[in-house]
Amino acid sequence: MKVIFISGIFMSFFIVFLLLTKKPKVLIDKILASWIIIIGIHLLGYLFNQMGYWHKYPHLIGITAPIPLFHGPMLYLYSRYALRKDNKLRPSDYLHFAPGIAAYLYMMKFFFSYTAEEKIMIDRGATGDFSIFSVILLIAILISGLAYSIVSYNLTVKHKQKIENHFSFHEGISLNWLRYCILSIGLVFLTAAIVFFLRDIVGVQFPFNPEYIFYTIMIGFIFYIGYFGIKHENIFVNNPAVDISSNKKKQVSEKYRNTGMKKDLAEKLFEKLLSIMDHEKPYLDPRLNLSTLAGQLDISANQLSQIINQEAGVNFHDFINKYRVEEFLKKARENKNYSFLALALDSGFNSKSSFNYIFKKQKGVSPSRYLVQQDTEHKQA
Repeated sequence: MKVIFISGIFMSFFIVFLLLTKKPKVLIDKILASWIIIIGIHLLGYLFNQMGYWHKYPHLIGITAPIPLFHGPMLYLYSRYALRKDNKLRPSDYLHFAPGIAAYLYMMKFFFSYTAEEKIMIDRGATGDFSIFSVILLIAILISGLAYSIVSYNLTVKHKQKIENHFSFHEGISLNWLRYCILSIGLVFLTAAIVFFLRDIVGVQFPFNPEYIFYTIMIGFIFYIGYFGIKHENIFVNNPAVDISSNKKKQVSEKYRNTGMKKDLAEKLFEKLLSIMDHEKPYLDPRLNLSTLAGQLDISANQLSQIINQEAGVNFHDFINKYRVEEFLKKARENKNYSFLALALDSGFNSKSSFNYIFKKQKGVSPSRYLVQQDTEHKQA
């Protein structure tokens, strides 16, 4: 286990080195580097504890106790700014660290007034003010970690909805890896909550140190960050987030202005949209987005989104890709000597993975199976 901890700590600081030497650095690089440093220090503190250094040097006891209060806020800020293009934090963002700072301020008396013997006694579970504080701190850590994990995950869900309402493609926008990071951190705190409940409330005696479970998950998270960054090169190279945000007041005003669109006008514009889709085939552009198509209709992006949702009953992403799927099927029937990938790219898709995913989502089966079924049905007819 010692080797695993040392490997995780080494990987933490190696990742920080890669992030700090990355050029150009953006805000999320600085946030991630700061967070990984915090995780590295957290792991290092626990390793020292397990190696007996806290009892050998009692004044180290408790020095990393409030650190988990910073993991939730760091996860939230990283998630938030990974989905935006902001260059600096908002003043209100620093308030997320208030509980952790308050915990350290409260522990100043423990750090500088308590003797080594008193610290050892408290660490071993002796009753006192700081024993009560330790329970309160643990509960606060669990609530903070779980709450921030849920909020961060909801950010990715809302981002996906915005993406599908504004873009006809996912590449460079989809951040499934970010969801995996959020889920792994959420799993750490959920595991800790379960262990706390079983051990300290129910009274279950584990035959092993249960703390190894969530520390192992945290180390796995570190290795995942390292693997993803080095293997897929999406963390340690510049890969700016797609900004789909705009002025909130403008969004609100357009929202209410668009909801007043008359039914006959919406139907007329939808017919015009269908005509453009059939004759000009804008969906063949793999980077087509809502604003570009709205410009061809001489209306706002919000108005076009409303028309598609209202008249077609789908979002922009599904509306455009339905045309691409039909275009692929048309080309596949006419050009049987070409590969599916070549035909898919020629139909407006920009990768094999997105084509397969979208096709199966719309048709329920893979492209090859669907075409075989169509040929079979045609021969039987």
